[in-house]
Amino acid sequence: MLWKKGRPASFGEVLKKNVPTGRTSGEQEGKMKPAVLVIDMLKDTLEARRRTEISEAAREIVPVINELTAFSRRRGIPVIFSMDSFLKGDFIFRGRMKEHSIRGTRGADVSDLLEQAGTDLYVPKRRFSAFYKTDLDQTLRLLGVDTLFLTGIATHVCVLSTAFDALSHDFAAWIVEDGCTAHPRARHVSTIDNYRETPLYPLFRVVTLRELTEGL
Repeated sequence: MLWKKGRPASFGEVLKKNVPTGRTSGEQEGKMKPAVLVIDMLKDTLEARRRTEISEAAREIVPVINELTAFSRRRGIPVIFSMDSFLKGDFIFRGRMKEHSIRGTRGADVSDLLEQAGTDLYVPKRRFSAFYKTDLDQTLRLLGVDTLFLTGIATHVCVLSTAFDALSHDFAAWIVEDGCTAHPRARHVSTIDNYRETPLYPLFRVVTLRELTEGL
C-alpha cells in the first residue's frame, strides 16, 4: 500500500477540512457527523463481586467516557452502547474465556457507573466487532453518521475490530485513547502506538478526549 508521509493535521484542522467520510462527495458538507460508541462497559465486568485486572482498568476510564457522552448529548451527537450479549455455551467460550454477559442476565446490561440517557441507543452483539451481524450499520446510516468516536474495552480486541469494521463499512473511525483500555496496560499502549500514524489517516486515527472536546 502506497501512502504519503507528512505532518499530521491537528484535530481542529481536520474538522475544518472537507474530510473524506462514508458519504459520497456530493453529500459531503465539509463537517463530520459523528456518534460516540461505548463498547462492552457492562455490569459483569465493571461491577463483578470478584474484581479482576480488566475490571479495575475499565473503571478507571469511566470518568472520561462519562465526560465525552455528556458533552456529546449536549451537542446532539448520538451515543450508542455496544454490548456483549452471549448465549450460554457460545462458541467463543470453548477457549479460555469464561462465560459472562449472558443475554437476558443483569451482567449483560451497561454498568450503572456509565451515565445514560433516554436518547441513547443500545446494540447487543455476540462477537467482538460492534458491526458483526448487528444492525449498527443501518442505525448509523439512518442517523446520518459518518464518523465513530470509539471508547471502551478492550483496546486491542473489541475496540480495534470495531474500528476496522467501521472503515470496511465506509465510516471514519477515531479511537479515543484515554477512553479505552486493556489488561495488561502494555497491550493498550502498543495498540494505540501502532495506529497513531497509518495510510488511512485521517479516516482512522487516535485522539484524546481533550482534542475532541476542544475540536468540536
